[in-house]
Amino acid sequence: MAKAEKITVALSEDTLSAVREAVASGEYASTGEVVRDALRDWKMKHRLSQIELDEVRRLVQEGADSGPGIDADLVFARLRAKYAVTAEE
Repeated sequence: MAKAEKITVALSEDTLSAVREAVASGEYASTGEVVRDALRDWKMKHRLSQIELDEVRRLVQEGADSGPGIDADLVFARLRAKYAVTAEE
């Protein structure tokens, strides 16, 4: 196990109560275990957020690299004309 360092953390009454209940119920062996589990979850959430951000950046770049955009008014005008002809048939 890596070297451990003790720190002091202030928790709200509700949070402290939830931590103590998790230990009392046997879900966790100690308050430290609860905190370590919460930190593992936080680290995973942080990593997933970074992966999602990287994917959004990749998709934006992919869109930019795909060429110039088309004016939305022109696209909708073409669609209206196409479906107007379809509706007449």
